[in-house]
Order: sequence, then structure tokens, then C-alpha cells
Amino acid sequence: MYLKKFYIINQLMMYMVSFYDRNGKLITLVTQANRSFVVDKSPVEIIEDSIKCIGFDFKGALSTAKWILGDIHMCPVMINPIHKICVFPTKSAKDEYSIWLNPNHIVRTSSLYRSTYLEFTNGHTLEVPCRLAAFNTKLKNAEQLNRITVEIGSNPTAFYFEPKKKELSLIITKRKEPKKKLPL
Repeated sequence: MYLKKFYIINQLMMYMVSFYDRNGKLITLVTQANRSFVVDKSPVEIIEDSIKCIGFDFKGALSTAKWILGDIHMCPVMINPIHKICVFPTKSAKDEYSIWLNPNHIVRTSSLYRSTYLEFTNGHTLEVPCRLAAFNTKLKNAEQLNRITVEIGSNPTAFYFEPKKKELSLIITKRKEPKKKLPL
């Protein structure tokens, strides 16, 4: 299999899986729509490099995704809003055995026992050790982040962030004027 030293995520990337080489170094198997190859970096390092290429960083992309979607567990990350590339992990982003998927290439999800089977745009399938409902939630979160981020980029005035109910009630209570007593 072909070994690359450096890789930037592009629109053809379907998923990335990490594993240890014979020297004990964490490396990544990248599967694109037309080929597969190994990159001499971990998936998080590949994501960091890909985000840095457009002038941002991994922490900033993660905090922006949490701000847009709310503080959700296993948040997706927007890699490149211009090319509409978003990825999400099957486990925690810190977990070295997490599979990073591109929702643009997932055609169908199905369940067998306690695993989820994915069908991709090129006909390949992949088994993910995750329940179907949990996986579909992650998939929808990634699609939602992609849609909202692209909408913000193309029409920045269309994005409206509503405050939480607690914040809203504080604003309302501060603006209320005291009731005036009517003379008897």
C-alpha cells in the first residue's frame, strides 16, 4: 500500500481509520472514493493540517461547531466550508480508534445486531461498532453543521442565534419597570 507523509482532506475522502504500524506509531488509513492509502500521521494530525491550510485551527473549529450545534458529545468538525467538507468521529475525537467519516459520501445506513453498516457513494460498505440510532444522530449533526456553516458563509445576515430561555428571562426581568400604585 502507498505511504504518504502528508495529506490534506479533500472532497473525495470517505473515511479515515487509525492503526499502529510495526514500530508502534499511530498512522492512518485514508479511503477516498477512488483509492486507499496510508498516511504517516494520526487522523487528528491530518484534520489539524487540513484546517490550518485554510487559516484556522482544530480547537477553534471544534469550539465553533459546539457554539453552532450546542454543547453536544462527539461534535463534528468543519474542515473546509468553501468545499463543504465536514467530518465526524464515531467515538471521541481523543480516542485513537475512532473512525472519521465524511457525511457527503454516506448513502445509506442500516443495522445488524449492535453495529451500523454504511454504504458509500462508490458502493463500498463499512461496519461501524455503534448502534444505528446513535450513529444517525452523529450523521445528522454533521449534516446540520455543514448546512448552517455554508449558509452563514453565503449569507451572514441569515444566521440568528437565539439566547437560552434562562438568558432571555434575565433580559426580560431587567427591562420590566416596577408597577405604579394607583391612588385610591
